[in-house]
Amino acid sequence: MLKMTRVAAMAAVLFVAAASSVVPLSALAQTPPAAPAAPAATPEPAAVAPAPRAAASARATEVVDNPYGLEALWKGGDAVARITLGILVIMSMGSWYIIITKVYEQAKMNKAARAAEKTFWSAASVRAGAEGLKKNSPFRFMAETGLEATAKHVGLLGNVDMNEWITMSIQRAIDNVSSRTQDGLAFLATVGSTAPFVGLFGTVWGIYHALTAIGIAGQASIDKVAGPVGEALIMTAFGLAVAVPAVLGYNWLVRRNKSAMEKVRGFGADLHAVLLAAPKPASRA
Repeated sequence: MLKMTRVAAMAAVLFVAAASSVVPLSALAQTPPAAPAAPAATPEPAAVAPAPRAAASARATEVVDNPYGLEALWKGGDAVARITLGILVIMSMGSWYIIITKVYEQAKMNKAARAAEKTFWSAASVRAGAEGLKKNSPFRFMAETGLEATAKHVGLLGNVDMNEWITMSIQRAIDNVSSRTQDGLAFLATVGSTAPFVGLFGTVWGIYHALTAIGIAGQASIDKVAGPVGEALIMTAFGLAVAVPAVLGYNWLVRRNKSAMEKVRGFGADLHAVLLAAPKPASRA
């Protein structure tokens, strides 16, 4: 009986020990899954990712909706500011039109000079050489003027020396060609000298109205001052942008005109000598 009691006690002790050893193992087996659950609950990179896109979209919106651009200058300005801006635009368009047309005309004159050098002096007579040139050529105009001078050397004009008469006629033709080459250059000179002051007037007028609006609002912060004053200063930039091409174009065209007129004067001198050496049936009559 005692042995059975001891056996039962030992069995109970072994059961308790086995149970105590199994419970910690099961607890350890259940705790690891709970540990990785903590970092998974805070997905920080996914929440931060949309920030650059929001910033980029905000920048794009600022560029598109700029309240201090040319559109704001036109809408916010009064009639005087708009008229000033329109005058500058007209000056710019007129300057570029004159520069382009004068370059084209000078190219045509140089081409006519090459044609006269190639065909006129090899003709049988002055009349034949003139007819071989184009109708709008200044060299044909000079040749026809010289021929007309020799034909009209009669009556009272016959008392004038033939040399002086032909010289005066050719010189008048040269002066006529020179005056035609100067067409439009006065406009370029005017724009180059007045456009900066027109832009400055627009700037002064815009700053006056900007300061008046700021005084009425009672706020002189940088966001209230930068916009109106910056828009007014755009007028000065426009004035310089109009004046600089006009001045450069004027100087360039004047230099090209001098080169072209040297060819015209050389042709006139040679034509004068040929007309004096040619027979003069009109003077004989």
